[in-house]
Amino acid sequence: MPFRQWYLNGCRFFAASAITQYAGCTTRDMDGIEQRPVSRVMGGKTTREPDAVSVEAALSISVHAPDSEPHSLGLTMRTPGQDENLVLGLLLSEGIIDTMSDVERVEESSAAIEIHLSEGASFAPSEHIRRTTTTSSCGVCGRESISTLLHIHGPPLSEEIVVGQSEVSLAISGLRSNQKIFELTGGTHACARVSPSGGIIDISEDIGRHNAMDKLVGAAMGSDQLPICNEMVVVSGRASFELVQKALRAGFPIFIAVGAPSTLAVDLANEHGMTLIGFARDDRMTVFSGNRRVANGSSG
Repeated sequence: MPFRQWYLNGCRFFAASAITQYAGCTTRDMDGIEQRPVSRVMGGKTTREPDAVSVEAALSISVHAPDSEPHSLGLTMRTPGQDENLVLGLLLSEGIIDTMSDVERVEESSAAIEIHLSEGASFAPSEHIRRTTTTSSCGVCGRESISTLLHIHGPPLSEEIVVGQSEVSLAISGLRSNQKIFELTGGTHACARVSPSGGIIDISEDIGRHNAMDKLVGAAMGSDQLPICNEMVVVSGRASFELVQKALRAGFPIFIAVGAPSTLAVDLANEHGMTLIGFARDDRMTVFSGNRRVANGSSG
């Protein structure tokens, strides 16, 4: 339901230049969105009104193995919501956990989350050191080395799924139509699980593209749906190394990106036999690896 929100001048030292107080306005109440006052200029005319902005806030993450002190993984900047899924997906991609059986319990607050590992989990804190805050634009910021990530493998990838241009087109349009936060703010990335026919199975949004993937994978893990078999994953931005690596850990055989891939993303997909598609649009796409899963594609 809509709610009424009042906006006050938040620039107390520069009142003359601030965008100042408005009357009450009606906005949508949705997690991950807040309103901020703006001055909008169109056709030479200026109007003052509130605008929807994607929330970016810090989350402190720590891991507690049995008979040891909690180990901090630092801060990650994310859009609040689905925080447990976010952390579960992150720990899976980092190789800290493999299944939900590795997790004994989760302690969560608005700005911090601690994962307590079970007795059978194997955790080496020295391999998971981050020296800085992880920003919303980078999934590997602060790591001393990505060498451990390069050697973390996922499940065997399915060879049964084959898709064509029509299924990829449906996946892209489905992603766009289900980006509820982006629709209001234009400020979030999205990742979605997609069926072989192109239908959206699940979707997650976040200001960080790697966070959106972690939330998607964490939700699948929490509902005991890993490993992924005959599905595609589609992302709203480019295909980076960290996104391909996270998708491989979850078991996605096909990765579709609206944007371009990086060299390391292509090399990683080729090494593991993943089908990587970039520049996906309604009427075209570019296959960078795994042509054998693409209808009318050559073998390879």
